[in-house]
Parts: sequence; C-alpha cells; structure tokens
Amino acid sequence: MKALRIIGGILLILLAIFFIGGTLLPKTYTIHRSTLINATDSVVYMNVADLNNFLKWNPWTKMEPSAKVTISGTTAQPGHLWEWLGKETGQGQMELITAKPYSLLEFELKFFEPFESSAISFFNFEQTNEGTKVTWGLQGEAKNMGDRWMGLFMDMMMDKDFNNGLQSLKELSEK
Repeated sequence: MKALRIIGGILLILLAIFFIGGTLLPKTYTIHRSTLINATDSVVYMNVADLNNFLKWNPWTKMEPSAKVTISGTTAQPGHLWEWLGKETGQGQMELITAKPYSLLEFELKFFEPFESSAISFFNFEQTNEGTKVTWGLQGEAKNMGDRWMGLFMDMMMDKDFNNGLQSLKELSEK
C-alpha cells in the first residue's frame, strides 16, 4: 500500500510539473541556422525557390527518397506547392507564401500525419564579399501544452536536419 502511495505521489508531481511548467513555457518557438555559400544570391535563391531543386538538397527527401511527391504551381511564385506522403516523413505540404527575389522566401508548412501541426519556414539570403549567407529558419505557435514542451526541444531536434540540409544546399549551389 505504501508503494502505491509513493507511485501515486510521483505521478501527481509529474503531472503538476507538466501542466504548471507548461503554462510558463513560451507560446511560440523560432529556430534558425546559417551558412556561407560561395555562389551568387540568384543561384542559391533558385535552389530553394524552385521546389524541384529543393528536392535535390533537403534532408527529408534524402531520408525517404521513395516518398510520393507532387509539385505544382509556378516556380518561385506564391502558390508554388510541394506535397509529400511517406512512411518515414508522414504527410504534409509546403507552400510558398512570400517571395522577395534574392532576399527572402517564406513557406507555410503543414503536417497532416503522423500529427497535425503548422509552421512558417523561412530563408533569408544576404550577398556578401565571400558569397551568399543563407539563414534557414522555422517558427511556429504552440497550440497546446504538448506543443509548448515540444517547442522547448525543437532547436535540438531540428539541428542535424537543418545543418545537413544547408550543407547539401551549399554543395549543390557551389557546383
């Protein structure tokens, strides 16, 4: 009986931490990574803005090359859309919503499976004397307590994918 009380007390404390702690966590998250690419801003920009080129370097296509992919809309224009369905990558879509040539791209990112969520993925391009500085970021809103806790670890979870993706973008752009 004493063991059940101890286990119950521990569970109660964990639930309190989850809910009370969750209310103190930020309602939004933003992560970003940058790299310098020895190529013009126009080349780097089009390797992101043209979703057919995006497929060549993004880490999720490399993770599951057999995923079903559909690309539609006008290249590098708002409405350009990438939809995917895969066993590893789930189901989702990424739609270009803002295109400022050679400086900014924003995509609305929606996930349908294995869970529903949305975020804004952005790319900033800055021409320098050494090449083009690219910053790839992701920002979203935590809609519930689970999202708030996930947002706390989002930076760590996406670090490898963003760094690998930027390295592949660099290799593609510098060819």
